[in-house]
Amino acid sequence: MLITELLSRNAALYGDEISLVEISPELQELNKTWREFELVESNPAPLFRRVITWQDFDNQANQFANLLLSRGLKKGDQVAILLMNCLEWLPIYFGVLKTGAITVPLNYRYSADEIKYCLDLAEVDVLVFGPEFIERIEEISGRIPDVKLRLFVGENCPAFAEDLCELTAGCSVQAPEIDITEEDDAAIYFSSGTTGFPKAILHRHRSLISSCETEQNHHGQTREDNFLCIPPLYHTGAKMHWFGSLISGSKAVLLRGVRPDWILKAVSQEKVTIVWLLVPWAQDILDAIERGEMKLEDYELSQWRLMHIGAQPVPLSLIQRWKKYFPHHQYDTNYGLSESIGPGCVHLGVENIHKVGAIGKPGFGWEVEIADENGSPVTQGEVGELIVRGPGLMKCYFNDPAATDAILKEGWLFTGDMARIDEDGFIFLVDRKKDVIICGGENIYPVQIEDFLHRHEAIKDVAVIGLPDRRVGEITAAIIEVKPDYHCTEGEIRNYCESLPRYKRPRKIIFDNIPRNPTGKIEKPKLREKYYGGNIVEVQTKY
Repeated sequence: MLITELLSRNAALYGDEISLVEISPELQELNKTWREFELVESNPAPLFRRVITWQDFDNQANQFANLLLSRGLKKGDQVAILLMNCLEWLPIYFGVLKTGAITVPLNYRYSADEIKYCLDLAEVDVLVFGPEFIERIEEISGRIPDVKLRLFVGENCPAFAEDLCELTAGCSVQAPEIDITEEDDAAIYFSSGTTGFPKAILHRHRSLISSCETEQNHHGQTREDNFLCIPPLYHTGAKMHWFGSLISGSKAVLLRGVRPDWILKAVSQEKVTIVWLLVPWAQDILDAIERGEMKLEDYELSQWRLMHIGAQPVPLSLIQRWKKYFPHHQYDTNYGLSESIGPGCVHLGVENIHKVGAIGKPGFGWEVEIADENGSPVTQGEVGELIVRGPGLMKCYFNDPAATDAILKEGWLFTGDMARIDEDGFIFLVDRKKDVIICGGENIYPVQIEDFLHRHEAIKDVAVIGLPDRRVGEITAAIIEVKPDYHCTEGEIRNYCESLPRYKRPRKIIFDNIPRNPTGKIEKPKLREKYYGGNIVEVQTKY
């Protein structure tokens, strides 16, 4: 089965029911046509929303597919999507898939030159973009001649594009008859780019349907669930977690904004049952509660059953704090890569909260090994590279056979993450292979130090990197972001680290903000660039 067939099934079975809700708290005054929530005494500020039914969702996808085919798009061509999260995003995505073309979601933080780089790398034929990107697309408009069709979503279409709404208005709502199989190419996703230029990751249709099955197996979505989607839809994580709503035919909410009170209002007013958070957002919610800026009794949260986190290591202290305020929540963490299509080639499982700190066991349909440099399994408890294989494995890096051969070996994906397995079979992430610090011949894993520092009550976020040292090769530097309204000094941090083994204690303490990308991963290359070579600037010894 294809995921496009799941959409058609939902339209046939639940056509008049709402499939997606879009909420935009910041746009309350900009679009008077959006229907307000009924005001409730505990939440006097209205949130604005748009909705779409399953039938309209499928109809819009079919109209877009038929438009593309009428303009000469062929099976195997590439269509890029550059949109903020919005109600149009997923119908456009599914419309591309229904043509047999390849959908190419783009990071909305890309600069104009980065957009051009990705369009060229993926050999894009059609670009769909929104009003937030007019200036960036105009800047490169004359330098992307291969992108012959440029479609605009929104009002006041620029002269160098065509208005998508006008073009699709007269298109048929009947599904096009295109022969597509699970082995056909479906989507190109770009790596997060935290290690340099992003790579174009090509997935087949079978990857997409496998992610639906994996997500529902892990989190048991039913028709009664309602998923709050906050992360960007261009990334595999957000969309593949939403696939659990697709396969169960349940509602989902797209929230445009990550302020803690907006998140809880959306959960309360939309009766959300499942929320996927990134670590910084969960921390912000807890910090706001502890500062007294939000009172949980002001929100209806009893139906919220599951909070899960992915995309980066999760500090144990964060989950301990979370359970203090939300003791009834199920909790799960998911490990995955864009190369392994999202929602959890490894996952903890809601029944294993006693193992918080581990990333879990092999996900539904996946196999996992911890391997040495030769690809052979290491003994239980030893650190090695995490390798995975399963139905959601990428086909290749598009047009990059050398990079593909370096990461795909005999059906296994070499993740570049260092891990170990305990006596119960649970996998613990140690660090990225490239982030390991070698100090005087000793391997130091930054995640272990970061987890320790996260327990300090004044620390909001932390990143540990290696800085070059003439004598020992590298030394550890801890970049620390302090919570608002907290005071912390270098001396306090050094005293706190006394309980660490001497070789793990940070040699440099730097107070600064921690940069994270839209999927929550720490952008350590930016920190290395800023502080590399021992030329540390703007260092504060007090905060």
